[in-house]
Amino acid sequence: MYGLVNKAIHDMVCSRFGEETWKEIHHKSEVEVDAFISMESYPDDVTHRLVKAASLVLGLSASEIMQAFGEFWVQYTAEEGYGELMAMNGDTLPEFLENLDDLHTRIGVSFPKLQPPSFTCNEVEEQTLHLHYHSHREGLAPMVVGLVQGLGTRLDTVVEVTQIQSKSEGADHDEFSIQYKPH
Repeated sequence: MYGLVNKAIHDMVCSRFGEETWKEIHHKSEVEVDAFISMESYPDDVTHRLVKAASLVLGLSASEIMQAFGEFWVQYTAEEGYGELMAMNGDTLPEFLENLDDLHTRIGVSFPKLQPPSFTCNEVEEQTLHLHYHSHREGLAPMVVGLVQGLGTRLDTVVEVTQIQSKSEGADHDEFSIQYKPH
């Protein structure tokens, strides 16, 4: 994953729990990188070790941390210079989710080693849709829940996200049911 992800984990921990807590997490993770460079690619294991250490230090499950990180990521990337790209991706939650693969393609211009997930979306009834998440990476489904919740906040939409199919339980991809209601 790119350093931007690990830098965001650092920033989330520091903003919510303080620099000393980050130092403890960083030490427990045994990650030898002191400062992450946003545009540099790092092994996925670095991110997984940071999340595992954060889980131990904060007393939260890895899923809870990844979900919180997903919510944080939406605001963080908007503030880190991707807000205009995000604004072009759609004004409503269904439109934004439908265009996620296109957003990743545009971001890939700046991040040539990007290996983004793929998302497909279908409406199952009014204000309910299913989001299909395909990724070669393991353990990131809780982050998708947080991302959708963060997008709901960004797009002034109340969302309820339920995972209805899990790759970790043998399905070929993760699937989420999303009920939404614009304010």
